[in-house]
Amino acid sequence: MREYTVILEPDDEGRGYTVLVPALPGCITQGRNQEEALLRAREAIAAYIESLTADGEPVPEERKPIQVLKVAV
Repeated sequence: MREYTVILEPDDEGRGYTVLVPALPGCITQGRNQEEALLRAREAIAAYIESLTADGEPVPEERKPIQVLKVAV
């Protein structure tokens, strides 16, 4: 069992969330609410890993959890 950090970014118009998986470049999905977004994230991560495995590529591991910080400018 692998664990990855996901980022849920709310849509500006309140229509759901875009989900990013920083440890897996290009692994992006979306959902209408948090529950659906997380379900789709699990599906996207599983498909991403399956594709890498089928191609004989290494599967990235999340080394350290990402930090989300605000910066004032």
